[in-house]
Amino acid sequence: MKRVILLLSLSLPLVAGVKNLPLREALDMVKHDNLEVKVARFNEQMQAMEVKVAEGMNYGSLDVTLSGMRSNDALNVFGFKLMDREATFGDFGFSQFLEPIGNALMAANNGQLTPQMLQGMSSILEIQPHDLNYPGARNNYQTKLSYMLPIYTGGKLTEYKHIMESMYRMSKYDTQKLLNVKIYEVKKAFYDISLVERYITNLSKIRKNINTLEDVIRNMQKEGYAKEMDLLEVQARKAEADSMYNQAKLNRDLAYQFLSFLLNRDISSIHKVSARAPMPHVDKHTLELNNIDIQKAKLGLQISEMAVKVEKSSFLPTVGGFAEYGSADNTLFNDFTGKDSYTFGVQAKWNIFNGGQDDARLEKAKLKRLQVRDQVELAKKGIVLKAKKLKTEILSADADIKSYKKQLQFAKRVYENYRTRYEEGLASITDVLIQQSKQLESLLKLLTVVNKRNTKIFELESIINKGGDV
Repeated sequence: MKRVILLLSLSLPLVAGVKNLPLREALDMVKHDNLEVKVARFNEQMQAMEVKVAEGMNYGSLDVTLSGMRSNDALNVFGFKLMDREATFGDFGFSQFLEPIGNALMAANNGQLTPQMLQGMSSILEIQPHDLNYPGARNNYQTKLSYMLPIYTGGKLTEYKHIMESMYRMSKYDTQKLLNVKIYEVKKAFYDISLVERYITNLSKIRKNINTLEDVIRNMQKEGYAKEMDLLEVQARKAEADSMYNQAKLNRDLAYQFLSFLLNRDISSIHKVSARAPMPHVDKHTLELNNIDIQKAKLGLQISEMAVKVEKSSFLPTVGGFAEYGSADNTLFNDFTGKDSYTFGVQAKWNIFNGGQDDARLEKAKLKRLQVRDQVELAKKGIVLKAKKLKTEILSADADIKSYKKQLQFAKRVYENYRTRYEEGLASITDVLIQQSKQLESLLKLLTVVNKRNTKIFELESIINKGGDV
């Protein structure tokens, strides 16, 4: 029973979700727990393996081959016997060749050599040896170690490795860019939730004011100073405020669900942040030094220069070495060292003509390098321009916020004034509700421009790469 209670107590925080989560902890969570970031890091690891593949090409390849065959083909059988080091003169059909020669020598020794025998000797080379042409079937088992090593490739393998290393760095930039997006989304979710909470708080005050106004009208109605229509009009406004209040709570719940998705865990509540996000410091030097798109463009330029070197290597010779060691027999693994053999050598290859293909590829690589060089400059200027545009929009939003704050303060005072006048019989309930609508409108404008400003702030932070290194 105690174990069950302990397990339940341990699982309660997971079920209830994280409460009062600070923004700093949320940013740490998204770096390690976000599923999209995890997928991107797997891509990094796979790209790192490509670097090892490229490096391994410099060390050549060693293969072991085990083959088993059976054949009665004359050429194969004779070749099998040579590989097995078991070939004999009998395999050439010498039994048919030596018999007429031996008879002729005996006859010569006995003085019985005749012209017919000499004529028969002249046709001995026309004999088709049966043992050579029609051998019996034979097995062949061959075990062989083969090693091939690129000795010189004109720098192609070296540049290929450098390209793979650069692609690994590119994958890290991609991860960082994705992480910046997730940090942007987490910050926006925090500030959106905080703004919605403030909106809900203000709506609660407005609903409270409407309830107070409704009580005033009921009391005035008892005294004969208010009409039934006044009460109905206030109740209609109350229903509208309740609908806005419920919609705001639903939006807050949706923002929490999105935040939980980003952090890959259930978030019940957050530690509220200030209404306005702080303005980051930004200048041209910082942008060119930290911006991910600019860094990717610069790395792309380096890769294009490596590609030019790869194409230049096509005009240089390639040299490779190889070595083989093995053994063959008609029985598997029989007397391996007694019948072993080796072969080694070096091969050089140099293409001297292929219809101008290498020239065309080299020129294409050079053009690509020039194109990427211009793309780097375009990225620099484009990012700087975008940062300036965002900064201008943020400063404009700051001015709007000041204006809307004053409008909201004024709208609150006007509403309070009209409510007092209504109680004194100097204004209609419609006038009071109109002023309350203006107050709510000013509040919505203020929260909207604050949200817009925060969004621009987070975009600017993503551009200057404030998310940190991967």
